[in-house]
Amino acid sequence: MSVIKPFRGFRPPVDIVEKLASRPYDVLNSEEARKECEGNPYSLLHVTKAEIDVPAGTDEHDPEVYLQVVKNYNAFKDYGWLVQDKEEKLYIYAQSMNPTDANAHWQYGIVACAYSEDYVNKIIKKHELTRKDKEEDRMKHVRITNANVEPVFFAYPAVSRIDEIVAGITSEKPLYDFIAKEDGFGHRFWVIDDKKIIDELVELFDKQVPAMYIADGHHRSAAAALVGQEKKEHNPSHTGKEEYNFFMTVIFPDNQLNIIDYNRVVKDLNGLSKEDFLAALNDAYEVEDMGTEIYKPAKLHEFSMYLDGHWYKMNAKAGKFDDNDPIGVLDVTILSNHVLDKILGIKDLRTDKRIDFVGGIRGLGELKRRVDNGEMKVAFALYPVSMQQIIDIADSGNIMPPKTTWFEPKLRSGLVIHELN
Repeated sequence: MSVIKPFRGFRPPVDIVEKLASRPYDVLNSEEARKECEGNPYSLLHVTKAEIDVPAGTDEHDPEVYLQVVKNYNAFKDYGWLVQDKEEKLYIYAQSMNPTDANAHWQYGIVACAYSEDYVNKIIKKHELTRKDKEEDRMKHVRITNANVEPVFFAYPAVSRIDEIVAGITSEKPLYDFIAKEDGFGHRFWVIDDKKIIDELVELFDKQVPAMYIADGHHRSAAAALVGQEKKEHNPSHTGKEEYNFFMTVIFPDNQLNIIDYNRVVKDLNGLSKEDFLAALNDAYEVEDMGTEIYKPAKLHEFSMYLDGHWYKMNAKAGKFDDNDPIGVLDVTILSNHVLDKILGIKDLRTDKRIDFVGGIRGLGELKRRVDNGEMKVAFALYPVSMQQIIDIADSGNIMPPKTTWFEPKLRSGLVIHELN
């Protein structure tokens, strides 16, 4: 069963939270982060992307950058921009992509610490591979700050009693409530002070949540768990109850999450003419020319393709996929097997420079733009995977193909921070 615990979070005062809370480190490059922070000394990007405060052009993994991370993080605490709660708490964090809409969808996550050993023992389950270089970068960040500065995005199978508790708390006015100017997404935050409620939530996770699933933040999860293991090995008096055994998460019920499409663009047709390429598609797909208006896939195993000014609907033919295989059922697998590999000669999605990936948050117009400007030759839009597909893959011990899931909204960093001492 799943272990969670409350913690003494470091949080910003209400009057600066909107300026301090930032987008996560991995959705901005250094130049974008530098521009986003112009005139805003409060932004947590000064901690999560500290290369913006050293000379331009400095490699983001340079030792000077990590020294700047520590300097900036300590300054935030010294200035009173991050203040630690006196008692251990749980928190609730809500997000919406359309916060001004009266019928907007909000998703409500519990902010808590997860147990590193649950990651090691696969009670916290992953569906993506991690890269050692990215793990090491995040491990350095955790080591030098001695903190989980940014949370990991988890999902859990919804439990009605947890929903009831969260609904009761969130019926009250939130402590933080703002709309981020960069994307217009809404963010709300509550502090759970009542020890009885905290204890009940901890027990509910222990008794009724068999596993938690990493939705977004595989490298942060791996880094946090590995640092916990390091500290364990270097502590001869280790008991398992030390704060370093836990890392910060926001845990959402699976039925509230919004997964959007993650699409593909390819530079060329692998030497084929347009006519030969379309003919080759007929082996695995029913292909229909939909004209010049953007066409979005409407169901599983339906794709859309943009080529030479036209959108095409592509329905995968029966027998070309396996609905009983958690990997074979995925549309990314079907496209990879029958088009990217077999026809276009793209064997490794992680390394092939002929393919790029476009998050659905940018819209299908971005696919059209990149083909029309000549940068790419063809684009493919996919129907989003479901949370159940992710759970099935994680439960089976399998790994999703690269660039399959795109969760939105992203977690804002800086609403609360967890220190490991």
